[in-house]
Amino acid sequence: MYKENRLFRSEFVPVRGLDYHVQIWNGQSGSTQSALPPLVLVHGWMDVAASWQFMVDAFSDAFAAGRTLIAPDWRGFGQTGLSPAGYRADSYWFADYLADLDFVLDHYAPGQAVDLVGHSMGGNVAMLYGGVRPARIRRLVNLEGFGMPASRPSQAPGRLAQWMDGLKSLEQGELALKSYDDQAGVARRLMKTNPRLTPDKAHWLAAHWARPDASGKWRILGNPAHKIASAQLYRVDEVQEIHQRISAPVLAVEASGDSMGLWWKGKYSLAEYHERLKQVPDARVAVIQDAGHMLHHDQPEALARLIEDFLNG
Repeated sequence: MYKENRLFRSEFVPVRGLDYHVQIWNGQSGSTQSALPPLVLVHGWMDVAASWQFMVDAFSDAFAAGRTLIAPDWRGFGQTGLSPAGYRADSYWFADYLADLDFVLDHYAPGQAVDLVGHSMGGNVAMLYGGVRPARIRRLVNLEGFGMPASRPSQAPGRLAQWMDGLKSLEQGELALKSYDDQAGVARRLMKTNPRLTPDKAHWLAAHWARPDASGKWRILGNPAHKIASAQLYRVDEVQEIHQRISAPVLAVEASGDSMGLWWKGKYSLAEYHERLKQVPDARVAVIQDAGHMLHHDQPEALARLIEDFLNG
C-alpha cells in the first residue's frame, strides 16, 4: 500500500452547526504557527480532504518546512457531517461552501491572507471566494474548476421541478450510493473512474473515501443528496462580476485530458472557459501533461512543482 511521506492529523472544528473535519500537515512538528501563509486545499465533488495526500507528499522539503497545510472535508463529504443530524440534509447550496470556508479561515488564519488551492468544485468555490473576500487570499490556484455552461432564465421552472423531483428520489432511496464488500472493492471503483490511479494509491485512498458500516459493507463518505441537481441556475454574469474582484494572482491549471469534452459534449468548451478567465485581473494558465481531471492523483510531482513555483514567485 502507498506509504505517506508526511503524516496528517485530524481536527474537528465547529462551523455553523457542523463538526467540520480538517486535516493538518505541519511543516514544523508540533507547531501550527509560521511566518509563511497557510496553504489551504479544498477538494472537489464526491472527494475528501485526504485526496490531497499524494500532492502534499510531493512537495519539496524546502517548500513544506515551516508551512501549515490545511484541508477540510466539505459539508456532507468525508467526516464532516457524519452524525445523523448532518446526514439529514437533503439539499446543498453553493453559497454554504463559501461561508464554511470563511469560518474555517477565521479559525486557522484570523486576519491573515492565505494561499488557496481548489480542485474542480473546490476550484469554483475558491474563485468565488477570492472575489468575495479578496483580502483573505494571497495567491490562488484553480485546478480544473471550470464552472458550468451558461443558463437561461427560461430554464428556471424546469430546474426547480427537477430539484423537487430529486428530493423525492432521495426520500425513496433511489439515489443511494453503492456499497462495496471490502476496501479492495472501493479501490477498484476508484481505478475504474480514473485508470491512471495506481493500485497502491487507490487502496490507500479507499480507506479515506469510504468506511465499513455495522454490517461490514464499505460505504462512500458522501451524502447522496449531493446527486440532486441544484435548484439554482448557474448565472455566468454574476460569476464574472465576482471574478473581476479577485485581487490575488491566479494560476488556472488544466490537465491534458479533455474533461470538458467528456462532460459537456459541446455544451461548454475549454475556449469558453478561457474567455471567462479574461475577467480575472491577473490569471495565467498552465497544463499538466499525461493527466486527467484528478491531476493531483495522476501527476502529483509535476503539480507540486508548478504550485511551488507559483506560490514562491
